Amino acid sequence: MAENERILIGHLVEVRGNGMEARIIEEHSTAAPIIKVGDEEILAGNLGSYVMIRQSDIGVLALVFKMWERDRFDSLGNRSSDRFISLIPVGELSDNNTFVRGVRHYPTPGANVYAVGLNEINAIFVKFREYQFFIGQLASHKDYHLSLDPRALFGRHFAILGQSGSGKSWTVTSLIQHTIQAMPKTHLVMLDLHGEYCWKNDNGQIESAFPREMVNYVDALELEMPYWMMSYAELVDLFIDKDDRGASMQMAFMREVLQQLKRKEAKEIGLGAVSIDTPIYFSLAEMYMQFKAANEERKDFGKTHGALFGQFDQFLVRMQSRFNDVRYDFLLKPKKRTSSASMADLLRQFIGLGKQKSNITVVDLSSVPTDVRPAVSAQVGRLAYEFNYWNPKRREFPITLICEEAHAYIPREKGGQFEGTKKMMERIAKEGRKYGVSIGVVSQRPTELSETMLAQCSTFICLRTTNPDDQEYIRGLVPEAEGDLTDILTSLGRGEALVLGEAAPLPTRVQIYRPNPEPKSNDVDYFTGWREGPDDLDVEGIVNNWRTQTRQ
Repeated sequence: MAENERILIGHLVEVRGNGMEARIIEEHSTAAPIIKVGDEEILAGNLGSYVMIRQSDIGVLALVFKMWERDRFDSLGNRSSDRFISLIPVGELSDNNTFVRGVRHYPTPGANVYAVGLNEINAIFVKFREYQFFIGQLASHKDYHLSLDPRALFGRHFAILGQSGSGKSWTVTSLIQHTIQAMPKTHLVMLDLHGEYCWKNDNGQIESAFPREMVNYVDALELEMPYWMMSYAELVDLFIDKDDRGASMQMAFMREVLQQLKRKEAKEIGLGAVSIDTPIYFSLAEMYMQFKAANEERKDFGKTHGALFGQFDQFLVRMQSRFNDVRYDFLLKPKKRTSSASMADLLRQFIGLGKQKSNITVVDLSSVPTDVRPAVSAQVGRLAYEFNYWNPKRREFPITLICEEAHAYIPREKGGQFEGTKKMMERIAKEGRKYGVSIGVVSQRPTELSETMLAQCSTFICLRTTNPDDQEYIRGLVPEAEGDLTDILTSLGRGEALVLGEAAPLPTRVQIYRPNPEPKSNDVDYFTGWREGPDDLDVEGIVNNWRTQTRQ
C-alpha cells in the first residue's frame, strides 16, 4: 500500500522495549471513528486490531490492547480530550510486504501510526495459509480466516486453557474436526473424562462429535487395560499408600517379586532379558500370595518371626480391597488380555489400526472410578509413547495425545498420590516429540497443572479466564512483550481465543469455528428443566446404576 493510500490514525508518544503508546489524531477521536480500509470499515485503533508504525525505512506491526482518554484544558478553561492507545509490537513488515516476527529496529516518538487492512494481514499470514489448516476468524477482521502451522502446533506440544464455560470442549472439537479435514491421515488419541466427544444415545448406539468412519470409540472398561501392562511406578501408585510407614519396604519387595514373576514369564515365551517395566503377563494372585507368605513367615517351628513378618499388613488390605472392588475389574480381572500374546491386538485397537481404521481413538474414561483415572490415563500415554518409541516408521506415523482435564492427573504438586502418573506424562512432554508423540493439554486451572508440562508447550490457545492467579500464570508462560495481552482474557466471548506461540505468526484474537456436530458438553438448562422437567424419576434405576457403577 503506497504512503498516500495509508490512513493515518495517530502518532507515537512513547516507545519501550516491550510496548509503545500513541495518540490518536483529532480526526479519529470522535464518538464513532469509522474508517474505510480497502473494502472494509473498521474503528480506528479498536482493541484487538493491528496497526502499522512507519518511520523512514522502519515498519513495525503492532497490536492494540488498550485505549483511554486524557482530559486537557486550554488557557480559558475549556476542556478537550486526547485519545491514546497502547501497542504491543509483534514484528516488522518491509516495503515489499514481507513479515518477520520480532522487532529489531524501533521507531522513535513522533512516528506515524497507520490503520492495517486485509492486504497487510494477508502478507503476515500468507505462509500459514498454504497449510489450509483454518481454525477460525480474526476478531478484528471477520472476513479473514486464520490458518495455523500444524507442524509447530502438533510437533511441539500445545495447551488449550480456559475456565469452565469458556468453550474448551467446543475448541477441542472444532480443532480436531478441521485437523482431520486438512490432514486426512491424522493419528490422535483422546482421553475423554466426561463422555463429551463420544457417547451412547438412548438406544445404546454410539454418537460422536467426529465423522463416524474416522473415529474409534473405546470404553476403557471394555478395552481392558490389564494391570500387567502397567509400569512399576503405576503399580506402586495403585497398590501402595506412600504415607504408610512401611511404604519403602513394600516398594522394595514389590520390585523383587515383579522381577521374579516376569523372568518366569519371559522364559516361557522365549524372551531374553527383561526389566521391571517389560509389558508381559504375570499373575496378580501369585504376587499377592508372595506378599502374604512373607508377611506370615515364621521360623523354628513358629517360635521366631521372619524378617518381614507383619510388614505388609496395610499392603495386603489395600490390595485385597482393590481386587474385591467391582469398579476395578477392567484393570485387575481381565478376561481377554490374559496372555502376553494379546498385547498386539490391544495396541491395534488403541492406535486405530484395528478392523476399522480410524483417525482418532476416543478413550472414554467417564465410567472409570475417579481415583484410578490418573493411572489409566498414564497407561494410555505410555502405550502411545512406547508404541512409537519402538516403531521404525515413527516419523511417518506421528501421534498426538489429547489430555482433557489434564490438571486432574498431571498436577503441579510434588510427591502426591499419582507421582508415577505425573512423571510418565512429563517424560512424554520432554522426550516424546523426538519419537513422534506430542501432547495437547486441556485444562481450566493452569495453576494446578504441572509446570514441566506447560513449559514444554510452544503454542497456547487461551480462552476466557477471569481467575487472577490463572491470568498471572498464563502471563508468565508467554514472552514478556506479549504478556500484557493476557489482560483481554476476561473479555473473550465463548469460543473466542487468544492464540499465542509458534503455531501463529503473531498473537492473534480469533473466533473459533463452531463445531459441527457439537460435543455433548452443553451446560444443563436449568430454566427449561425447572419449567418442563419430569414429575417423577426412576429412583430404583438410579440406585441400581449407582450400585453397579453404570452411567447412562
